[in-house]
Amino acid sequence: MGIIQASIPLFFLLIAAELLFTRLGRRAFYRLNDSISDLSAGTLSQIAGIFTKLLLIGVFAWIYEHARLQRWVGVPAWPDGIMLRRDSSGVTVDWAAVVGWSSAFVAVDLAYYWFHRVSHEVNLFWAGHVVHHSSEEYNLAVALRQSAVGGLIGWIFYAPLALLGMSWEQFAVCYAINLVYQFWIHTRAISRLPAWAEAVLNTPSHHRVHHGVNPEYQDRNYAGVFIVWDRWFGTFIAERDEPVYGITTPLRSWNPLWAQLHQYVAIARNVRRAASWRDRWLCVFGAPGWRSASEGGPVVGLPVTPHTVIKFDTAVPSALSRYALVHFALAIPPALWLLTAADRLPALQLGAGAFYVALALTNVGGVLERRRWAFAAEQARLGALGAASIGWLVRNEAPLWIGGASLCCCAVSVFVLWSNRTAFTLSSDERMDVAHRELAGR
Repeated sequence: MGIIQASIPLFFLLIAAELLFTRLGRRAFYRLNDSISDLSAGTLSQIAGIFTKLLLIGVFAWIYEHARLQRWVGVPAWPDGIMLRRDSSGVTVDWAAVVGWSSAFVAVDLAYYWFHRVSHEVNLFWAGHVVHHSSEEYNLAVALRQSAVGGLIGWIFYAPLALLGMSWEQFAVCYAINLVYQFWIHTRAISRLPAWAEAVLNTPSHHRVHHGVNPEYQDRNYAGVFIVWDRWFGTFIAERDEPVYGITTPLRSWNPLWAQLHQYVAIARNVRRAASWRDRWLCVFGAPGWRSASEGGPVVGLPVTPHTVIKFDTAVPSALSRYALVHFALAIPPALWLLTAADRLPALQLGAGAFYVALALTNVGGVLERRRWAFAAEQARLGALGAASIGWLVRNEAPLWIGGASLCCCAVSVFVLWSNRTAFTLSSDERMDVAHRELAGR
């Protein structure tokens, strides 16, 4: 099991601890609909990673094997690249390995800085990264709100490390530790760390700035682990006023699939409307806020404060909120099973499982938005699941209690949906913030 997958139980334990902290302190760091959306997007990212990580690691390994210029300094061939050695004199530190692994970790973090920076400065890369910023909250659940497709082009920034002789195994370890480190800094529960840590490391305070949509905070603090990169390259700013979280053009959706794809759709629409090839190029490779003069010019962020922003929300019957929570929870075990069994499953079964998890989580987002399509899509999913459950029972492919529980769950779920069918009132092209509509009607 990989380092990131092995860390998942720790992630959820820390989320539970932060949630308890916020409840005891009466702080509104979490909202159910937002957190479900965060974790759903993260789940889709991990499922997609089963397929996309093969590209990243595959390209890296090929360059290392066929085009590397040297071997990474001080690091023996994997798996001998450990930092402790046992010999006749006892256990000693392999200082060459210490230097090699330390330099590798720093190099991976530097490559991450530039990948992250370009992901904010170039629209095509931003389309893969924007999902991580589209939540209007800031908590540990947001840390798991990751891109499902951004990794398809991220290998470009790590390929030079393979060229310099870093093995793919060493890269994979350093890369995973880098991402795991970044989890804990997505919190408002920690104000400041000691001065030395704030000077060297990426901290919750620095990263809150990075997620701020305030004009003065945008495109700042790109660091993964070491904030020194931002200080050296002129992108650092300290946290002063409380940030407003989100993106300049709010997503206004709980749909994790739309969160992953909406910026690609926006790029395609802008390219189609563009009047020249230059404009088309800039729609894709220009800054995320670039617009032609005929479209009104660049999008400029307006000054905001936590008191002037109304967060996206939807008024959903409590029964549907509970329904969404239950079916989100029921989608997680098959997702975890896919992650742990991916290397043993046939491609068709793996694809079918990934499709089912994506459909379940997308439908949950649609339920939380009261979309008409979600009412129909959920009935179709539940019907297919009920039919599969009957098939398991008839062919004795699953224990009786599993098939029976699945059938009962489908029946109860259909009943809840039909009992609340009048709540599904919004069509697929209505993306107006419901909270704003209701306020406007007062």
